[in-house]
Amino acid sequence: MTTSTLANRRWLALAAVSIASFLGCVDFTVVNTALPALQQHFGVSVRDLQWVINGFILALSSTAVLFGRLADLFGRRKVLYLGLIGFGAASLWAGLAGGVNELIIARVIQGLACSVLYTASGAIVANTFAPEEQGRAFGILFGVNGIGLAVGPVAGGLITNAFGWQWIFLVNIPFVLLSLGLMRISVSESRAETVGRLDWLGSALLLIGLPSLILVIVQGATWGWISPAILGALSLSVIALIAFIVVELRVSSPIVDLRLFANRAFVASATASAGLAVFYCIAFFVMPLYLSVVRHESAAAIGWLLLPTTLGVALLSPVVGRLVDRHGPAPLLKAGLSLFVVSAAIQATFSASTSILIILTAFVLMGIAWAAILGPSTVQAMSSVPADSSSLAIGSVMTLHNIGGGIGIAVGVGIYRYFAAEEFAGLSNTAAQTPWLQDAISNPEHAVQLFSSHLGIAQDTLRHWVETSFVQGYQTVMLFLVATTLISLAIVTIALRQPKTVEIAQTVESATE
Repeated sequence: MTTSTLANRRWLALAAVSIASFLGCVDFTVVNTALPALQQHFGVSVRDLQWVINGFILALSSTAVLFGRLADLFGRRKVLYLGLIGFGAASLWAGLAGGVNELIIARVIQGLACSVLYTASGAIVANTFAPEEQGRAFGILFGVNGIGLAVGPVAGGLITNAFGWQWIFLVNIPFVLLSLGLMRISVSESRAETVGRLDWLGSALLLIGLPSLILVIVQGATWGWISPAILGALSLSVIALIAFIVVELRVSSPIVDLRLFANRAFVASATASAGLAVFYCIAFFVMPLYLSVVRHESAAAIGWLLLPTTLGVALLSPVVGRLVDRHGPAPLLKAGLSLFVVSAAIQATFSASTSILIILTAFVLMGIAWAAILGPSTVQAMSSVPADSSSLAIGSVMTLHNIGGGIGIAVGVGIYRYFAAEEFAGLSNTAAQTPWLQDAISNPEHAVQLFSSHLGIAQDTLRHWVETSFVQGYQTVMLFLVATTLISLAIVTIALRQPKTVEIAQTVESATE
């Protein structure tokens, strides 16, 4: 096989796994803007529909490490193939679902499949490209992923309005077939050379502990933080995760090598990746709502206004990849987190009268920051471990990434709802915990109509109250992002700081030259 043919196969392989990973990223966020249509179609409450999102997050966040390990053991191509087929079948089931419970089950299966799409795709890229090309390759892969995460909410609204909510799922199927076809002709099978046997006990404990913890975070505010269900889930999570740590420290082939967390470079990559997930999951939940609820932009206009962020990820990720190849990932991780802080600080000043130039500036900075972290965090993780543990490293980072996203969206939405509800309660002289007020705050795009059925207030006044309440919640969420991102930046900076002995040795070496 000629060199040019091998090169073409590499890029076809990258295209195949990029499509697969893109689909997983889109489906992480695509449902958010389709919730009103789903509510109308199935005739259920917004709270019931939250499980369409929460079930996906629970499944995705709980199994990334497990599927990364299975990919190392049984073949990354084979596992990704099965994941794609499962994702396609779940998408078909979701699009044809006759009831909300069917849809929730299909979304859980989608989440399980997406954990395969995330982990195995990265390991295949690492196996396909030489180390000196991996920065560029991962830059392209994660640029595509960033677009998927970013366009999900906008695509969900546009597709739902044009064709119906079913097509946000059915549209996946031709892309699944395309990815499978490209994989068949371009992706070679690969396995880790030394991974041992699968740690079944550790896997079982992880699959008990993580979902229980995420369930507490996601449902705590709804069920009550001291309710028997939440306290029971928290106790189960603590017991299972402590037992998991004990088991992983004793077995010869742990599913999560806890020694990774003694590796400062790995800690830096995991922290940056989790910080990124917290930021974009929260920001891309509230940013489209700000444009819709406060500025009354159309779905098409929202798509155009969010384009600077998505374009930033898409256009800059390959450039970032080349910078990683030249200078390493560390400077980019710190720069990206710093730009996130600036973007969130600017967005914390947003109101109904904010200049469009200021809005676009904050969105552009977010896109640049996103690109600077997405690929480099994975390269940093992979470069900190032996080559035969690449899937495990990616799985571990992606698990923390997804947990960060799940925790972020749960905490962020909780902060928004609390402060928005308190603001509206003060304006309307209504108790903040009133069920219909909470439902309206949870569904801000239709809040005016929901409030008008309970309050004998003119719609113009209600609209002003809704806008004021949303701005209060939005600004508080952005201040929360400033704080959490600063913490992530501090951890990454400390973790990547060279010991003084290394600095002295480098100084002596330079002096002797």
